This record gives sequence, structure tokens and C-alpha cells, in this order.
Amino acid sequence: MTAITLAQAQTMVAAALAYSREHKFNPMAIVVLDARGVPKAYAAEDGTALRRYDIAYGKAYGSLAMGVGSKTLGVRAVERPHFIGAVNGAIGGAMIPVAGAVLIKVDGQVMGCIGATGDTSDHDDDAARAGIAAVAGLTADPS
Repeated sequence: MTAITLAQAQTMVAAALAYSREHKFNPMAIVVLDARGVPKAYAAEDGTALRRYDIAYGKAYGSLAMGVGSKTLGVRAVERPHFIGAVNGAIGGAMIPVAGAVLIKVDGQVMGCIGATGDTSDHDDDAARAGIAAVAGLTADPS
């Protein structure tokens, strides 16, 4: 299994932040987790709110735990709040089920996740996808 490298993770973070600045988003925080849920790279722009790391991490970690992007988790949270609440409890409360985290794939296998926070959830999701698109050979999960 190929692992996400530090260089790839740093490129994704830089690209997601560049995309955010280009589109005039609020100050962003971006984290890349490997397939085990371990942070590979993180950055927060000046002016981000307190605890943005925790939010970006919670979006990405919850997505890895459930095997779908956090946008899909947000839909499931509305449809099945008790289930999402139970899963969140099972994983130590680390899930934030709103858009902004996208699974990273290589040859169809999940290799990690990128989580973004700071603007609207849809903008966060766009920034995360831009980060993945910046690295050749990586694809963004559609969920």
C-alpha cells in the first residue's frame, strides 16, 4: 500500500490554502491525515478562529472512520442523527459531520483524508478538493 508522503501532504495543504486565498475565503485551516488518521501536515492562516485544528481534524477523522466524505456524513447526520451520534461516541467524539473533508485515493484505495475549515462548509469542501487535485496520482473521493 502506498502511503501519502510528507511532501504530498504539504503540497495539498499549500494548494488548498492558495485556492482559498484566490477565492477570497475566510482564513482557513487545513489538515492532511494518513490512512491511520495520523496528521501528516497542517497549517492555519493568520486570523483563523481558536480550535480550527480540532474542527479540520474532526471532519477528516470522521470521514476516515466512516469511509465517506464529510459532506455525505452531514446528510447522514440529518437522516439518521442517532446513528451518527452513536458512531461519534464510539470514536471518542472526534467526528464533525459537515462538508469540508474529502477522502484521498490512489488507485481506488483510501490513502488518507484532507480536512478544511474556516469558511462555509461548501467552500471548505472546494478547498480540500483543490488540495488533492494539486498532487499527481491522487484522486478525490466523490462522496
